[in-house]
Amino acid sequence: MSTTTLQQEFFKLANKEQAKILQRFFKTGKGQYGEGDIFLGIKVPQIRKLVTKYQMLSIEESLRFLKSKYHEQRLFALLLLVRKFQKVTEQEQEKIYKIYLNHMAYINNWDLVDLSAEHIIGAFIFNKPKNILKKLAKSNDLWQRRIAILSTFNFIKNGHSDETLTIAALLLKDKHDLIHKAVGWMLREVGKRCSLKKEEEFLQEHIKTMPRTMLRYAIEKFPEEKRQYYLKAK
Repeated sequence: MSTTTLQQEFFKLANKEQAKILQRFFKTGKGQYGEGDIFLGIKVPQIRKLVTKYQMLSIEESLRFLKSKYHEQRLFALLLLVRKFQKVTEQEQEKIYKIYLNHMAYINNWDLVDLSAEHIIGAFIFNKPKNILKKLAKSNDLWQRRIAILSTFNFIKNGHSDETLTIAALLLKDKHDLIHKAVGWMLREVGKRCSLKKEEEFLQEHIKTMPRTMLRYAIEKFPEEKRQYYLKAK
């Protein structure tokens, strides 16, 4: 199967009305976080089917789609790289990891980050130095900062929360709502999967400086009485 055939399949699946909906949903208007992004109007389950069908494409061939102007093609490329990462040698995993870092300019919306960062960045550095996360967390680029915190989801799922809490602390004063939501989400997962005690210790320490949206996401699953305690403490 060639990349030309795949390109044709993308355009067959394209839906103009769905594209309009997605462009509003992912905030592609002037001054919005996804400004200028172009959608074909293809749903994620359809993209996943294409990933399965074209899983034999090489890493190099997938890069053609990662560099695409179309959002869904970039998502396809990332999901394909995630799939490959899980099946190749550590040497090939390192290659995918480096490709990811070198092409972050194309990983430029929250779904692209959320469906790939933990599976490539997080998975590769799980047993390695994690300095890259602090570097990304201090970036001026919104999506690199989101990659930093979302990559730690891999650690959380393996019972480790310290790196998540470290990156969360670095992002406490972030100005963007999408970072507030991402950090709050990861804090909630720390409490759910690792240690509720550690989550609450973090909240107690930082509640006065934590953005309200971050707090709300972090305590979303708390019993109502405890939720109200934290909201009032804020």
